Amino acid sequence: MEAEKFKEAIQRRKLIDVLLDHHLFADLVLQGGYIINTVTREIYQADVAIKDEYILLVGDAKDLIGSSTTIEDVRGKFISPGFIDSHMHFESSMLTGTEFSRLSIPTGTTTLIGDPHEIGNVLGVHGMQEMIKEAKTLPNQVYFTVPAAVPDAPGLETAGEEVTAKHMKDLLNDENVQGIGEIQSFSNIQPVYQNAPELIDDLVAAVSYANSIGKTVEGNAPALFGKELAAHIISGGTHISCHETTTKEETVEKLRYGVSVFMREGSSQRNMAECVRAIKEEGLDSRRAILVSDDMAADDLLKDGHMNDIIRRTIAEGIDPVEAIQMATINPATHFGFKDVGILAPGKRANIAVIDNLNEMTIDKVYLNGKAAADNGQLTIDLPSYTYPESTKTSVKRKRVKTEDLHITTNRNSNKARVRSIVAIPDQNLTGAEEFDLNVSGGVVEPCLKQDVLPLLVVERHGKSNRIGKSFLHGFQLQSGAIAESVAHDTHNIIVTGTNYEDMATAVNRVIAMNGGIAMINEGRVIGDLPLKVGGLISDELNGKEVSERVDEMSRLAKDELGCGIHVPFMHLSFWSLVTSPEWKITDMGLIDVNQFEVLSTVVE
Repeated sequence: MEAEKFKEAIQRRKLIDVLLDHHLFADLVLQGGYIINTVTREIYQADVAIKDEYILLVGDAKDLIGSSTTIEDVRGKFISPGFIDSHMHFESSMLTGTEFSRLSIPTGTTTLIGDPHEIGNVLGVHGMQEMIKEAKTLPNQVYFTVPAAVPDAPGLETAGEEVTAKHMKDLLNDENVQGIGEIQSFSNIQPVYQNAPELIDDLVAAVSYANSIGKTVEGNAPALFGKELAAHIISGGTHISCHETTTKEETVEKLRYGVSVFMREGSSQRNMAECVRAIKEEGLDSRRAILVSDDMAADDLLKDGHMNDIIRRTIAEGIDPVEAIQMATINPATHFGFKDVGILAPGKRANIAVIDNLNEMTIDKVYLNGKAAADNGQLTIDLPSYTYPESTKTSVKRKRVKTEDLHITTNRNSNKARVRSIVAIPDQNLTGAEEFDLNVSGGVVEPCLKQDVLPLLVVERHGKSNRIGKSFLHGFQLQSGAIAESVAHDTHNIIVTGTNYEDMATAVNRVIAMNGGIAMINEGRVIGDLPLKVGGLISDELNGKEVSERVDEMSRLAKDELGCGIHVPFMHLSFWSLVTSPEWKITDMGLIDVNQFEVLSTVVE
């Protein structure tokens, strides 16, 4: 730490010398562009002079131009601080941090705050440390907020490993760890308080330690108001965020309480438009409104962009362009206490996005640490691929299943059964709850394509119990075949749905054979698959473009051959086991009533 402070002091003196010594000059000058001032919410014309990794001056830089200074003419273009994604999961993209960066840097994103609780649920502290190790090799700023509790709902789901307050010292003292990630274990306030108070004690201990060493804590408060929201805020210590806000009313109350509202606009969960109503319609201050992706599919990242696309969508909702940019620059920098990014000012890190069209957020060039990193959508720096150790690639510890293992059965002597079913809600991880009458044949409850009600199962894959949780799903629009994957939030067992049990078993067995991944089956044959060997979540064998193209092709097959019309079907499927998000979910324990914190029988007796 002392060495870092000394290095910083030397660098600061060097910048002063360049500014005041007439024989020293800038390395780079961006000349004549329109400055996006995220402090004063202004746009005005000026130069940006850069030396080494830092900004020297924002203004008239003619006196800082020497014979060796590179001059970039950016007249007519807009110069913005690089964008920050304050809450995201590399695992949801199925990409390594390196490949996510390869796709996101050209879109203007220069800082990422990842939450590794996905790999933490599978591989524990070891998996998270391997992800942090990769981040240290990257040219962009990549930080993490680590989970204080894995699994989120012990007794209702089975994880591969556990993480508790006792692990916080080793994790939180890493320089790439910003703080504690979303405190999902206290999302369901009353059920946790009544049924698992020990989770609160462990959480408070972890948060107290984090606060004592100046680390942040991120919240997770879906549909919480009043006393329950207050309890959640207090559990997070000094200041928390929430990325699970889905309504204007929630946004208003949370902003009034000082919560940083992370307005999510990812691939399968899009809540920004509803959240910004609090700013547009109620006139609330937007300083604590922050744009995040949370979960971004690789194909969306490649086709549409990253934070630039989210800013573009926010502008389209009626937010002023500079205010929208603030939500991905100075607002998150302030939330996390980042001193060197988020604004264009002397002494700040030269992470810069040059924008062609402000409303469309088309990115011309990107600078990382004062060096050109991307030009017209193409990365211009060397970024070697990253390979994870073999210790992360043996996470599926499950024998093959038989078709009859997956059958949902009833002991009632009837040709009909009333069943409970999860109801899909497009573009949300929230679900509904409904009952349906289905046919029974030989004691087995059958899928019903006419009602769009299909079996939805979770097969435990961590070698802990071999349980299979069974329920039904309404609203996936599958017409044929089956889809299985080892990405199933948050404990990441194997989740599977399909129009028949035979294809479902084949899909599960294909995932097992690949040691994790996604498999699509139709009439007994594999029509598409994607191995994800790192924790059953990530591919380190394909680059970002290749994963994107594979996911895009599999999505096309899901629509054309299986009849599934839902956007990013694999990501939607993965969230129907998330037991911290209401209303009903499925785990290896069975159908879960999230609000009541209990297991329900699928067949209504």
